[in-house]
Amino acid sequence: MAAARPRPRSRAAGPAPRRWPRPGHVVLAPPPPPRPRPRPRLPLRFLRTRLRRRPRPRAAAPGMPSSLKALGQARPSGASMAPPAGCCSPAGVQRRLPILAWLPDYSVQWLKMDFIAGLSVGLTVIPQALAYAEVAGLPPQYGLYSAFMGCFVYFFLGTSRDVTLGPTAIMSLLVSFYTFHEPAYAVLLAFLSGCIQLAMGFLRLGFLLDFISCPVIKGFTSAATITIGFGQIKNLLGLQDIPRQFFLQVYQTFRKVGETRVGDAVLGLVCMVLLLVLKLMRDHVPPVHPEMPPGVRLSHGLVWTATTARNALVVSFAALVAYSFEVTGYQPFVLTGQTAEGLPPVRTPPFSVTTANGTVSFTEMVQDMGAGLAVVPLMGLLESIAVAKSFASQNNYRVDANQELLAIGLTNVLGSLVSSYPVTGSFGRTAVNAQSGVCTPAGGLVTGALVLLSLDYLTSPFYYIPKSALAAVTIMAVAPLFDASIFRTLWRVKRLDLLPLCVTFLLCFWEVQYGILAGTLVSVLILLHSVARPKMQVSEGPVLVLQPASGLHFPAVEALREAILSRALEASPPRCAVLECTHVCSIDYTVVLGLEELLGDFHRQGVTLAFVGLQVPVLRVLLSADLKGVQYFSTLEEAEKHLSQEPGIQPYNISEDSVPEHKVALLKA
Repeated sequence: MAAARPRPRSRAAGPAPRRWPRPGHVVLAPPPPPRPRPRPRLPLRFLRTRLRRRPRPRAAAPGMPSSLKALGQARPSGASMAPPAGCCSPAGVQRRLPILAWLPDYSVQWLKMDFIAGLSVGLTVIPQALAYAEVAGLPPQYGLYSAFMGCFVYFFLGTSRDVTLGPTAIMSLLVSFYTFHEPAYAVLLAFLSGCIQLAMGFLRLGFLLDFISCPVIKGFTSAATITIGFGQIKNLLGLQDIPRQFFLQVYQTFRKVGETRVGDAVLGLVCMVLLLVLKLMRDHVPPVHPEMPPGVRLSHGLVWTATTARNALVVSFAALVAYSFEVTGYQPFVLTGQTAEGLPPVRTPPFSVTTANGTVSFTEMVQDMGAGLAVVPLMGLLESIAVAKSFASQNNYRVDANQELLAIGLTNVLGSLVSSYPVTGSFGRTAVNAQSGVCTPAGGLVTGALVLLSLDYLTSPFYYIPKSALAAVTIMAVAPLFDASIFRTLWRVKRLDLLPLCVTFLLCFWEVQYGILAGTLVSVLILLHSVARPKMQVSEGPVLVLQPASGLHFPAVEALREAILSRALEASPPRCAVLECTHVCSIDYTVVLGLEELLGDFHRQGVTLAFVGLQVPVLRVLLSADLKGVQYFSTLEEAEKHLSQEPGIQPYNISEDSVPEHKVALLKA
């Protein structure tokens, strides 16, 4: 049977595969490509006409690639360069509803892993929610009210397979500062925070979080860890009538340490030890191998389950001990007390509050919360997106920051309808979720269902949970958030970053908003100082060469002027100077005026200021400014030879009707 003839290869199919020569064959080198003809120098007026023409925006390609089919898959490197799809196109709908990307490929294996992960997170979040409600100064059921809405919303809108939304220690601390321990204020704060976060998501303002530097975040987190942890000492020791202001709290705690209840102290310390031992077991459990016998794998699974659900086990143990004492008629512990039974009612957030002194209007409530309407939404977004990006980088996938804004904003808005206070992404529960092998956000459905079941059927046993056990859970949950090594790291890497860290850390003990605001302001001032006083590399010689290490913007004009004048014109005799602009990618009008004054000063002294390495955006601005007497060269060697009065090198003068040929091509492009 004759072999089929190969079909001719079309041009659209790409280049033909390279055929290597057989041994003994001689391969002739292809002729060199013809050298391009030099372009003629164009007059300056033609360049200005070309610069004023704006290219028309191209329409989006009809065949846009669809989004990823499963969460956790790495995006292609060129995805970010594609034009954005319309909101009504399939790609746009899939971007707004990420569930459409992974749901068609959902499998039984994913269902199994998501169920295990959701169950593990649910057993973790229930005791933590009760404990964090105490941190927020609210009744314990409000912690559970805040723990389930995020699970259902993130199922549809989340772009991370690991993140779980719910109450956290830091957010609970902020709520306690701005809501005066009033549930109505907390629910209204959740609604307003969600509206602000939704607006930021729709306006794509997630970049504002980039102005909060890492030292500020670390300083706030470390201060919040100490504040939350020390705030639970009163519950751990069974002390009463301790104020919530930090410095008064420290004073009153040490003053009343003699009133410690022995039962609460012993039980709290035992719970902390148990939690620590179970955590160490969880960290040192060896991985499972398929070659292990079934009995070993079963025991490994039991140990893993017990250590993962350690919070629920310890709280259940403490509640059982308290119930045993209750039966005997003696109760040495301070109990959580009555918890409201049943699911929360669905109702609009309270826009006014009736108190014994009258009715507080919506405007007065907003004024009372004050800076909390800015601090709570920003810190909620910051914490959630930081957690999402952290686990996305570990597991090799990417998250959409603006989509995360929409998810957390809608969670807070809808959560306020079921009496939730503001929530965000939890680092601890997200770690449990990731370690449990979660595959999609569907694991949150199991977590949310478990919280709802506990609200409907387990509120009676919550009565016997000792507050010291919940205090132990809170302390062990926030302890890893304190990063003591950051001080040593910044001292070694860049000591100036210790300034915003320490300012934030210290002021957060006074007022959280002042600490964050002051730390951010210090970080911005450090950034502006580097812009206003850029570093310059100076080369002394017959010709002075100055090379700015970064861009030139209007705050840096005076520093540049003083550096050039002091080293070139104030020398005896005055000498020529070269401004090496390789690292300068843009300038503004103030810089142009400063350069014009410098050129005038050099002209009056009879010396020359030349430019080297002008990039196209800078050259474009100089062309538009019509500066007189600007001379620039392609290389530094050419500039030094010309300024040293060596013949043969002629500068490019912007005042003339010609510019370098390679610049012409770039400007036309």
